[in-house]
Amino acid sequence: MKTFSPTPENINREWFVVDASDLVLGRLATQITHRLRGKHKPEFAPHMDNGDFIVVVNCEKIKVTGNKLADKKYYRHSGYVGGLHEITLEKLLASHPERVLMNAVRGMLPKNRLGRAMLKKLKVYAGPEHPHAAQNPQPLAIKY
Repeated sequence: MKTFSPTPENINREWFVVDASDLVLGRLATQITHRLRGKHKPEFAPHMDNGDFIVVVNCEKIKVTGNKLADKKYYRHSGYVGGLHEITLEKLLASHPERVLMNAVRGMLPKNRLGRAMLKKLKVYAGPEHPHAAQNPQPLAIKY
């Protein structure tokens, strides 16, 4: 018997919707990353993108533990001298709640072309509405 190696024809992607209301950020991000990579499937291969599509709604109602709202900071640099910008988690949740979950999931994915392709399958929305009803996403229960 030969070792099975999946090909692009073997990939079967499904759509799932996750309600992020009152879920902890890091625990939710790990479950989403697991699904995006396809590690829940028996035909998982680390060199292929065989994960599912994930739609996350109500991202503005996400929770964090401890004092992270005030203490956690996100940094970016413009490339110019003195161009370091920082924003706290509390301000980022108030202005762009989708970016909080996207940043958390991005940090857990591979840092290469494959990781960027996996991240494109994640759709995050602040409110309860999403435009992916035509794909008939199944509700995904997050367990932790």
